[in-house]
Amino acid sequence: MRDDISAGAAARLTAFAVAGTVTTAQEVASAVLREIPEADPGLVAEETLTMISVVSARAVEAGSNGEVARLVAQTLLDLPSSYHDYLLGGSMLETGGPSSANDVAVYDRLARKKAFYAVHLGAGQLPTARALKDKMELWMGRVSPRGLSEHPAARLARMALLPDVDRHVKLIYEFARREDATRTIPSE
Repeated sequence: MRDDISAGAAARLTAFAVAGTVTTAQEVASAVLREIPEADPGLVAEETLTMISVVSARAVEAGSNGEVARLVAQTLLDLPSSYHDYLLGGSMLETGGPSSANDVAVYDRLARKKAFYAVHLGAGQLPTARALKDKMELWMGRVSPRGLSEHPAARLARMALLPDVDRHVKLIYEFARREDATRTIPSE
């Protein structure tokens, strides 16, 4: 029965966190592309999904513990690659052909992006609003084209994206805490 509870908790937490992560990443990336039309849409999408995935994984790790948290956090950390696989699968269905050799380069690029954000957002630590601000300033610099007159910190403040990401972190954290508490209730 204990494994059923853990599996159910992992499934619920994964579904909740993935839905929130993809939704938040899409909203943030769309806002960037509206405000900075000269930005590279592919770069904005990859950087944003990767950053939000790492932030989400850290919220799960801080809100829960044990094997369930570890597995869900790893799923979130792998989400940019999984999303690429999904897009690639759709492309394969349309063309009827195998994947491109270019995919290795994509996976390598996504791994480097994940490593960058993972270093800046410590494992098991809840990203506070202050930490998010600092890391999102780095992210804004990475998604912005060179030569813009406005500093990434000013651009981030003007676009007011931090409250949405902070809300996302809090939602994931609280859901993880709730699922963790549910798993620890003794069954009769």
